[in-house]
Amino acid sequence: MTIRESRTLQISVNREWRSAYDYASNPENVPKWASGLASGLQKSGNEWLADGPAGKLRIRFAPRNDYGVLDHWVITETGEEVYVPLRVVANDAGCEISFTLFRMPDMNEAKFAEDAAWVMRDLNALRAVLESEKL
Repeated sequence: MTIRESRTLQISVNREWRSAYDYASNPENVPKWASGLASGLQKSGNEWLADGPAGKLRIRFAPRNDYGVLDHWVITETGEEVYVPLRVVANDAGCEISFTLFRMPDMNEAKFAEDAAWVMRDLNALRAVLESEKL
C-alpha cells in the first residue's frame, strides 16, 4: 500500500458557510465554476454525466449533509475512479473552502503542478460566484 502525494488547496470566501455549501453542493451549479466539469452535465440515476477534457466522465456526489462535506468521485472513460475531497468550513461570518488534490500514479511533477493551478483557478471562480450578489 502506498500513500499518494497530495496538496490541500484553500480559499477564504466572504460568504456564510451554509450559503456557500448550499450553492456548491448543488450539482447543477458545478459548471458555473468547475471548468473540468463544465460541459454537458446531466443527471443519470445516482450519478451525473459530463464531458471532461479527457473524455466522458461519470460523477457521484456525497449526499447533502450538515458538515460541509462536498466530496465527489469522478470516474473516467477507462473506469479509473478519482476521489476528490472538498470541504466548506465556517470562518466567522465567512468560510474556508479546501480541496485535496492527490497526485495520480505516473503523474510527473509538472503535470501535478498544472493540476494544482487548474484547481486554484476553479476555486477562485467559485469564490467569485459566491461573493457576487447574484446568488
